[in-house]
Amino acid sequence: MKLSILDQSPISVGKTAHEAIQATMDLAVVADKWGYTRYWLAEHHSSRTLADASPEILLAAISSRTKNIRIGSGGVMLSHYSPLKVAEIFRMLEALAPNRVDMGLGRAPGSDQIASFALQPGPNTYPIEKYPQQVHDLMRYLNETFPDDHPFSHLRAMPVAPNWPVPWLLSSSMGSVGIAAKLGLPLSFAHFISQDGGPEYVKWYRDNFEPSKWFDKPRVNIGISAITAETSKRAHDLATCRHVMRLMRDKGQEMKGVPSVEEIKSMNFNKTDEEFIEHQRTKSIEGDPKTVKEKIKNLADRYETDDVIVLTITHDYAERQRSYELLANEFNLNGCLLYTSPSPRDGLLARMPSSA
Repeated sequence: MKLSILDQSPISVGKTAHEAIQATMDLAVVADKWGYTRYWLAEHHSSRTLADASPEILLAAISSRTKNIRIGSGGVMLSHYSPLKVAEIFRMLEALAPNRVDMGLGRAPGSDQIASFALQPGPNTYPIEKYPQQVHDLMRYLNETFPDDHPFSHLRAMPVAPNWPVPWLLSSSMGSVGIAAKLGLPLSFAHFISQDGGPEYVKWYRDNFEPSKWFDKPRVNIGISAITAETSKRAHDLATCRHVMRLMRDKGQEMKGVPSVEEIKSMNFNKTDEEFIEHQRTKSIEGDPKTVKEKIKNLADRYETDDVIVLTITHDYAERQRSYELLANEFNLNGCLLYTSPSPRDGLLARMPSSA
């Protein structure tokens, strides 16, 4: 099984955004040594609890400190940006980390409406309805396949390179699932966001996948929330940190970061709060390493994939690292295999390794 990491660069109570970014850098380095397949960074704006608003910049820094692990976005919110600019950003990353770059694309804003408005160069420049066309144009920049009579046919996404990053369309609903199938692109389904109907959505994607200029067959990975520790009780306590964050957010209470286990134990929760927290547990995987491994494998089987990306959020950055280390040991990860990224001259990617 290919096991990977999704890092949202969480800011813990009492810590700064700078410390959260450093924790991300540190985790990427050890994840490379432990044998994880991918290290993806998320994009969030105007957030008090998540530090990374520019995954592409942080990925450039991580590329210089890692050797084997694939690095990528999970994802870049394409609706905010020009497809040409995103193509050039990821071509630059591919130049920095040849054959190691994933380009995860999302259509969600990663912020509230005001931040979304401020991010775009003009009012409603890239409405959500344009997202499929944005993805298509981005792929044509990377693959240099604009028709000769297209006004952009003479443009080149720089720097020109022999290979290009592997695209993944992020999805937690049928909308982006349909787009990935129609455009013939790999799909990354966020199970940690949406647990209802996920395996059915992925099956639909496979059944309706249209081979494209870029990919000849469907490819799927899933994103999950999971945490482990030496004991199930400790894992249970650590997982509660994220569940309480979600509770506070849903109640409209100001969050100053990821709370600690000790802080949570001092809080008073009513019956409705406790029911909410227990419901959140059904959306994640927590327990001792053996239990978590079994649950991850069972969930992967439901999606018929061997490619799983794990999101873990704790107050203590060292305990987050320890959780990923225990998972690596339990799954007996033994290093990432290097493989060639797709080339603009490859046409259909029948020769592309399945591990991409």
